[in-house]
Amino acid sequence: MEQSGTSTRLAGAVQGLMSELVSALRSGDRFRLAGTVAGNGPEATADPALAAVRVVGADVVLPSVLLRCAPPASDDLTVFSRAVHAYPPPAAAPPTSVWSHWAMRRALLRLDASLDGASGDDTEPGAAWLDDAPWQFLTHQLAVLAPLALPGEDCAVARVARRRPVDVARGFVRAVRRRDWLQAAGAGRWLVLLDEVPQTLGLDAGLDFVAQMGGEDSRVAFQVEAARLMRAGVPV
Repeated sequence: MEQSGTSTRLAGAVQGLMSELVSALRSGDRFRLAGTVAGNGPEATADPALAAVRVVGADVVLPSVLLRCAPPASDDLTVFSRAVHAYPPPAAAPPTSVWSHWAMRRALLRLDASLDGASGDDTEPGAAWLDDAPWQFLTHQLAVLAPLALPGEDCAVARVARRRPVDVARGFVRAVRRRDWLQAAGAGRWLVLLDEVPQTLGLDAGLDFVAQMGGEDSRVAFQVEAARLMRAGVPV
């Protein structure tokens, strides 16, 4: 029961954080993270709000990065840094967890290298698990790693996606048919950045449909809003 309650609190914290991020993307206002997380003591790592930052990952700083509004304040970056260091991926973590953590560290290094607390090494994890992945699995993994879908981003995961636009398009359609709105939104975010996406896909209409059907989930709304902004050519 206690574990279930913790999971419920974490899910609620993630939804709340994503809702605030959606508002920031739509308004263009600066997003403030500080004040939502407990202090620096041992209790901080048990705070669902801090864990939610780790779940959301590098997208926590997307409004500042994507909209080029005011950079994150130093106290916001301190919270972001705390989440990076409080939840390192364990030795047997799946590749998506390793890549998500790498994306957070890379964002932190770009915004304020002094907060990384490590050597500043930006070495990528391996991406061999995606090289020959079936299109269904590929789309699922890319959707999980949607924070890596950024204009101009060059990493192994992005290079795999660029080689397989048709497969990602197929995965988007499959996710819509299965009513998996979060996967569809994440795949759509990748698709707005890929060349040679089939025109018959109707991506703009597809994103509108995903937003309409899954928009009560702030995670879906966030990915769709990010995709729309990038589709409109917001500079990074």
